[in-house]
Amino acid sequence: MAKLYFHYSTMNAGKSTLLLQASYNYRERGMTTRLLTARVDARAGAGRIGSRIGTACPAETYTPEDDLQARARDWCAEGPVACIFVDEAQFLTDAQVWQLARIADDMNIPVMCYGLRVDFRGKLFPGSAALLALADDLREVRTICHCGRKATMVVRQDAQGHVLTEGQQVQIGGNESYVSLCRRHWREAVEDRRLD
Repeated sequence: MAKLYFHYSTMNAGKSTLLLQASYNYRERGMTTRLLTARVDARAGAGRIGSRIGTACPAETYTPEDDLQARARDWCAEGPVACIFVDEAQFLTDAQVWQLARIADDMNIPVMCYGLRVDFRGKLFPGSAALLALADDLREVRTICHCGRKATMVVRQDAQGHVLTEGQQVQIGGNESYVSLCRRHWREAVEDRRLD
């Protein structure tokens, strides 16, 4: 039976690299995969999943309004689908995570989701919260803080390098905007202010 997987971490852990490698492994064996990424994140270009190490691949995009189970049915009408890969899974809605669970359960297609667990305020993203609740298999992708400990948090910085503790949950960016830290150094960076 197929499963719903959630590979989660903070920024710069290599989630997209792992996704692209896993999809390549299927395709190398002659199997068809389908790749999805959030339309809101076009850092690698519109309709592309890209990694920091320079690999990239075309992908279909999704918005919060899209029915991913209906899209999977359309793909299956074109031919067998061995696996569905979802990048930037933190941007999924609760309903879309349920759709992905139904794809695994009812259509017997593995669904591999890759995304952030928490935002710069230490709060769960809605898609991540739903995946943590529903995924059959949770896999932490590890990266490290500047101190060498496991990074589990991320801070958002302005152009001058000042740590921000307020703002919209979603602001697309990379190394110029975000730094991954262990919880201790995250607390120091935000001056341990409550971020309710």
